[in-house]
Amino acid sequence: MSNLAEAYSWINLRYLLEGLWVTIEVSVISIVLSFIFGSILGIIRYVRFPFLSAIVGFIIDLIRNLPLLLLLFFTYFGLPKIGIKMEPLSAAIAAMTVFESAMIAEIVRSGIQAVDTGQMEGARSVGMTYWQGLRVIVLPQAMKKMIPPLVSQFISLIKDTSLATIIVLPELLYRAQIIYGQNTRYMIPMFIALAVMYFVVCYALSLVASGLERRTS
Repeated sequence: MSNLAEAYSWINLRYLLEGLWVTIEVSVISIVLSFIFGSILGIIRYVRFPFLSAIVGFIIDLIRNLPLLLLLFFTYFGLPKIGIKMEPLSAAIAAMTVFESAMIAEIVRSGIQAVDTGQMEGARSVGMTYWQGLRVIVLPQAMKKMIPPLVSQFISLIKDTSLATIIVLPELLYRAQIIYGQNTRYMIPMFIALAVMYFVVCYALSLVASGLERRTS
């Protein structure tokens, strides 16, 4: 019990909470940016612009088949070789945004394809342009279908922030390693604290998504 009391001292908990804030910061920024870029890329791939859609599709498939850890290494250690140097926070956000944008692009494309083609035909029959029909009729319906896979992807992103410990980002896992590195008796308590904190954040996101899904159904 004394080990637990020492492991969960206010100093250690505050240190972990500061790491949790970094995790949330990276996650929120990456989620917002990847949703914006992923939506644009998904629409481009769905619409099938000559040449552009094929190029975008190739880039998306390439990124989706690369490990996120490789992108983190490339962003933090590789880009400085060509004069682009980033701090760990910026490198983590950049790598995760690129990776998640490719994943979300496929979710968006699949969501749009899942909408019955008659919806677009109906929009065109009442005088809407293709882009008006896509924006007003198709995308709102597609978004309902996209909520579950998007939430699942965003939860994965939150958990994947732990990979950024490899580039010395002072996020949650990195700080836990610092604490139990000073005293190995704190290892199990730190793992328990990590599990609880990740669960709370991810479960809260799933509850928000469930609420959105009910409201849009």
